[in-house]
Amino acid sequence: MESVGSGLAAIDWHDDRADVYLSRPDKRNAMTVPLMDDLITAFERVDADEDIRAATLLGEGPVFCAGMDLEMMRDRVEPDAEIDRNKFPEVLETIEETRQPVVAGIKRAAPAGAFELTLPCDFRIIGRNAKYGLLEVQLGTFPHAGGTQRLPRLVGLSKAKEIVLTGEFVDPEEAADIGLAHEVVDTDDVDERAKAFADDLCENAPLGLRNAKKALNAALETPLEQGLAYERQLAYEIDDTHDYREGFEARLEGREPEFRGE
Repeated sequence: MESVGSGLAAIDWHDDRADVYLSRPDKRNAMTVPLMDDLITAFERVDADEDIRAATLLGEGPVFCAGMDLEMMRDRVEPDAEIDRNKFPEVLETIEETRQPVVAGIKRAAPAGAFELTLPCDFRIIGRNAKYGLLEVQLGTFPHAGGTQRLPRLVGLSKAKEIVLTGEFVDPEEAADIGLAHEVVDTDDVDERAKAFADDLCENAPLGLRNAKKALNAALETPLEQGLAYERQLAYEIDDTHDYREGFEARLEGREPEFRGE
């Protein structure tokens, strides 16, 4: 596993999958500015690697992430505090804009900021006993790194209000029922299932995955007519490619396609 930056994030590279880890297990992977810097660097490296078709976001050790480091959050209101309030939104935007689909593995805990960290991921695999919720209203603030904006797009406004305004944990089975989580598995299986899910994605055409993700991410923010035009534009970009021809030829010949990302 390759450490990134200050060593608070790491990447485990595989043939066509990259596993990005929060690597602060002694602090339950609680996020600090250096850890966030490392996550940005990690996902920029993943995005730039043409051989990688899908990625996971995992927590090293027994817990996915305890959220923001509480001492950092307390101290950031001090007059001499030097905390970049744009850093966490930058992390989330970097994950969201990563060209490969990203699968989050949520084991044991993902409260508050950790919950928000999972929202820009494309898929979420959650453990049966995970503590998963937006607790900020119980801490004197409210989720403001995308929790009030990304969450309604995933689960609808009414359910998002319930999750945000009560500050209660979301039961993992309910998270799956409302489309917030994609699968619920035993806690000990979370990381491996997230990797297997990403491996399944890797079997598909990388250019198709990339452009489909772009189109889907634009869907809820774009008027229908404009979105349809953007969808067609993205499709035209890959019409005259090896993978387009290979996909149809393989289906006609009854064999598995050999996609090359070109």
